[in-house]
Amino acid sequence: MSTTDRATRTDGPAPFTSLPLSAAMQHNLQQLGYATMTPIQAATLPLALAGHDLIAQARTGSGKTAAFSIALLMRLVPRRAETPGPASVQALVLCPTRELADQVTHELRRLARAEDNLKVLTLCGGATMRPQLASLAHGAQVVVGTPGRILDHLARGSLDLAALNTLVLDEADRMLDMGFHDDIAAVARQCPAQRQTLLFSATYPEGIARLSAALMRQPREVKLSQAPAATQIRQRFYEVREDERLHAVGLLLDHYRPVGTLAFCNTKQQCRDLMAVLRAQGYVALELHGDLEQRERDQVLVRFANRSASVLVATDLAARGLDIAQLEAVINVEITPEPATHTHRIGRTGRVDAAGWAFSLASLDEMGRVGAIEQALGFASEWHPLAELTPAGGAPLQPPMQTLQILGGRKEKIRAGDVLGALTKDLGLVAAQVGKINVNDYATYVAVERGAAAQVLHKLAAGKIKGRSVKVRLLEG
Repeated sequence: MSTTDRATRTDGPAPFTSLPLSAAMQHNLQQLGYATMTPIQAATLPLALAGHDLIAQARTGSGKTAAFSIALLMRLVPRRAETPGPASVQALVLCPTRELADQVTHELRRLARAEDNLKVLTLCGGATMRPQLASLAHGAQVVVGTPGRILDHLARGSLDLAALNTLVLDEADRMLDMGFHDDIAAVARQCPAQRQTLLFSATYPEGIARLSAALMRQPREVKLSQAPAATQIRQRFYEVREDERLHAVGLLLDHYRPVGTLAFCNTKQQCRDLMAVLRAQGYVALELHGDLEQRERDQVLVRFANRSASVLVATDLAARGLDIAQLEAVINVEITPEPATHTHRIGRTGRVDAAGWAFSLASLDEMGRVGAIEQALGFASEWHPLAELTPAGGAPLQPPMQTLQILGGRKEKIRAGDVLGALTKDLGLVAAQVGKINVNDYATYVAVERGAAAQVLHKLAAGKIKGRSVKVRLLEG
């Protein structure tokens, strides 16, 4: 038996100070600029902090990662410095993809930065096992990972969940779509029965009820409206012939000129075809599909997230769990046969309070799919002619940044602050010319203003970071 709580607050945004959080957490939230809660946070945090199992349904970009992160951090039992041996795992977050797991880990570390001796560890497939085994041997209080890799560690005996008090299933609908139901159940069987289970999902397919019945105890349910406000994501449909579909993508980009666009194709071959067209037209475009190796995927996502590529062309499977901030537009190059997938696609833009465009290209053969989407989501599509798409004028659409790869990362003790210092203090860049800095185990990626990238490459290759010479290259193509 579960209780459904519908978020219908009318008294304005609730402040985080209204929650029973520790003084350290309240101070950190204030430092991070977290003043008021999003609707999903206001609806779920009081229930989660009270210890209830929870099923929460809210669209991507609604703030649910911070919601479950704060809840699980507040349940951690502090580890005394004098306690012998490695720390025990108290919280586990299961995610469908490595990319989403990395994003969750990043948010957890931000929210937990006021806590002493707290370690958050990511365990995902696509990465070598030996470093993960070494990290587990040193202990961690929070583990974030994909179901398959978590099961691998449980089978090896390298991961012990005996002390676990919180299990989180993030993007549960996508994990079910990817066939992870049995893996999730197998992981849950090795968790203590007396635990809190938090399930977050963008949609509510039939499998969610079956999964929650097996894993949860009297869960409370929170369901927020799935559709963003009409003024938040502006949808437009364009009827196209098959022979003009790919060319129409360039027309949309040249007319609306979004800084960042995610273009969805139904097949890998359509991704390749669109990439060839866009690059021939002079766009800086990247592709993301199942044929890429993990290293290639990582570089693609870093470059697109730091705004050094204008377009990311992707299949639905490759883009699962993808969370890109400041995404101005989504283009459905082809209409998906699944209405729920259409919701996932367009939900990548218009995140939180930002506005975004969602453009859909449909041939006559796809009108039945458009009708199914309208019926499922309860809206009437707004159609526009391709003839209205005219060049906006000005210089060709180019991304504002370029990405430099520095060979050296966490294993060499390089931190983002070291790179920023080298660029601003040693090379004379201003902070506005430096974008995101991503430090991985063995490489560091830094976005710099497009016009300054060549000069920075030359100077950085001849200079030093933390007193050591580094190898650096510009990621292009």
